[in-house]
Amino acid sequence: MTITISTTVDAPIAKAWEVWTKPEFIVQWNFASDDWCCPSAVNDLRPNGKFSWRMEAKDGSFGFDYGGDYVEVLENERIEMLLGDGRKVEVLFAHQNGQTIVTESFETEDVNSAEMQKQGWSAILGNYKKCVEANA
Repeated sequence: MTITISTTVDAPIAKAWEVWTKPEFIVQWNFASDDWCCPSAVNDLRPNGKFSWRMEAKDGSFGFDYGGDYVEVLENERIEMLLGDGRKVEVLFAHQNGQTIVTESFETEDVNSAEMQKQGWSAILGNYKKCVEANA
């Protein structure tokens, strides 16, 4: 199953792209709630490049690495990733009236419900939007 979510950020595509792809920004937004954090992000943004973003509870009770390989990278347009477990993720960037629409499609995993996954990914995308707009 594939889920698609999107957000509109009040920033040009170049800034939206930078915040999505630069490790110094990824660590500021890549978590679903305020009791989680992203202490590290490694990002080799090119086809066949690898990425690994650490997500963990601030109290240290749980954490995991979110990573995989880039399949396609078209600057300021599209990123296609293959997660470590084989799932596909696509991120699209589109300009509209001085804003950027970021659309993310991801294949679900089998552990958590599709609704729970949609909520978690949507919360992360909400944090991303806040980070872009704070840095625009």
